[in-house]
Amino acid sequence: MTDQDVPLWRLNLLRAFYVLITVGLAVTWGPGMLQHTDPWAQRNGVLGSLMIAVSLVCLLGLRYPLQMLPLLIWELTWKTIWVLVIGYPLWLNDAATPAVTANLYACLMGVVLTPLVLPWRYIAHHYFRKPAQRWR
Repeated sequence: MTDQDVPLWRLNLLRAFYVLITVGLAVTWGPGMLQHTDPWAQRNGVLGSLMIAVSLVCLLGLRYPLQMLPLLIWELTWKTIWVLVIGYPLWLNDAATPAVTANLYACLMGVVLTPLVLPWRYIAHHYFRKPAQRWR
């Protein structure tokens, strides 16, 4: 399967998803990165920097939506892990704080929407069926 086999509507859907991630992360983490207190920086500085970096790298998805698929696969993977290992068990045991509940809903949205956007046949061909690159 080549890049040409992925329909234009799917490429544009991927582009829209990259924009959604970029805007969402910038709105969520941008203000804290620009105007922060020392305690905020100590608790959230590394995570904020990571999230803003992901937001900026997602912009490459506008130009290269298929080449940036590993970023969306990573998004789906970490959100699924967080929901299954942290969010859902806390919710199930009535131990979820309002912040955990908000994160749970946000991550669930990503776990539901991302698989709908991903071109699974292309992913299967390029990441599972295609021969691996040589090791030596």
